[in-house]
Amino acid sequence: MTPTTVRRLVTGLSAALLLLPGTPAFAKDFIKGDRPQTRGYSLAVVTEGGKIVWLAGQIATVDDNGRSLAGDFDGQVRQVFKLLNATLEKTGGKLSDMVQMTVFITDVRLGDRLTEIRREIFGDNFPGSALITVTALANPDAKVEIQGYAVIGSR
Repeated sequence: MTPTTVRRLVTGLSAALLLLPGTPAFAKDFIKGDRPQTRGYSLAVVTEGGKIVWLAGQIATVDDNGRSLAGDFDGQVRQVFKLLNATLEKTGGKLSDMVQMTVFITDVRLGDRLTEIRREIFGDNFPGSALITVTALANPDAKVEIQGYAVIGSR
């Protein structure tokens, strides 16, 4: 058999197994480590099955009532996660379906606070993550931008 034939056979068998009664259709496993757990991210998130959603970067310079969040890092982070969750709900998912995120912050000193908020939001099962410090974001009032990926239907 050629490698392509073997790959197609394995893919077909894997798909067939997902359809068997009593077989979970989706799976999500978190690969954890001491430092990643302390910093609020997983080394990896392994998924099988599900619908993949690529989330565009989100910023939040106003809250739901239109009040400015300029200068309010905590408010911006919480609002960004709220916006990401709203986007995921439109696709049939929720924030806990995120498996990877890239976070851009404008002040490296805010990294620990981001970790605390992320811990509040995600509990103990964190998406994989990268934290990047930048000099500025597209909107000068924005202190944080988050983009990511989610797998909907995984448990």
